[in-house]
Amino acid sequence: MHAWQFEKYGNYKDVLHWVERAAPTPSHDQALVRTAAVSLNFPDLLIIQGMYQHKAPLPAVPGVEAVGIVEAVGPASKFKIGDRVVGFSHSGGTLADSFLVNNSSAWTVPTHVSDEQAAALSVVYGTSYFALEHRAQMRAGETLLVLGAAGGVGLAAIQLGRLMGANVIACAGDSKKLDICAQQGAHHLINYKTEDLVARVKAITGGHGADVVYDPVGGEIFDQVKRCVAWGSRLVVIGFAGGKIPSIELNRILLKNMSVIGLAWGQYLDRGSELPGVAQALFYDLIARKQIDPVIYKVLPFADTKEGLRLIESREVYGKVVIKR
Repeated sequence: MHAWQFEKYGNYKDVLHWVERAAPTPSHDQALVRTAAVSLNFPDLLIIQGMYQHKAPLPAVPGVEAVGIVEAVGPASKFKIGDRVVGFSHSGGTLADSFLVNNSSAWTVPTHVSDEQAAALSVVYGTSYFALEHRAQMRAGETLLVLGAAGGVGLAAIQLGRLMGANVIACAGDSKKLDICAQQGAHHLINYKTEDLVARVKAITGGHGADVVYDPVGGEIFDQVKRCVAWGSRLVVIGFAGGKIPSIELNRILLKNMSVIGLAWGQYLDRGSELPGVAQALFYDLIARKQIDPVIYKVLPFADTKEGLRLIESREVYGKVVIKR
């Protein structure tokens, strides 16, 4: 088979190449899936640089989620040949003609969900749903502040937050991206580059502050966010797309009676939890009822995978970039 492969860690422009390599063989509870579409994610850049928490043995193939048709199965796989499935691979592997999935990290895809939707669904909606429902335990009527709101996880958080009855504030650094946030249901918009984020949140909430903060960004903006949270708030740490891992003073946590909560969605899969499968079925139902829909910035052919990575690296995208065969 052919795959986008890197033999050493580095910038994707230099180390990622389209090569021929042996197709993987499914083991006990695995299935081999013929790739139809792959969704690119920010961690793909980190995987190629060797900076992600999961490292595949070199030479390696990036790509953490994809959809396709099962073409071979291990003896204990829950799938059969011909099934259409979407799968997640923490250490990469989906940017190839075929990829492996495990029973715990893949699900069949109903006919009303397109390949593009399926490829762009699991990671961003799984992350956002688990952050808001299981970690923050957000309640209807609360104020949700979404950072990096025009990214894939941010837009999913906006859609799900609104469905859950939250007052959604979207925060981004570009007016065009904020327009997309408004189209996806955000009630309020803040351009953190041109507006005082703390003052705007307090004005929007009548001085109350944000009850739940959804933060996939970290970086410098975190220093502002921690000053505009409500008493009893929950700040959910999703990731550090801003580059810098921030910190928070313990006295601030004490005085605000607040919780700082981590969310690593992939670990639910690694630990064999049944909750991701339950959530996946919910997402399919919400798509059928037209209550959520993955926002896709661009669909590119496999030959343009590096261009897709460039778009993510440059932060000029909103929503998801999908690579399709």
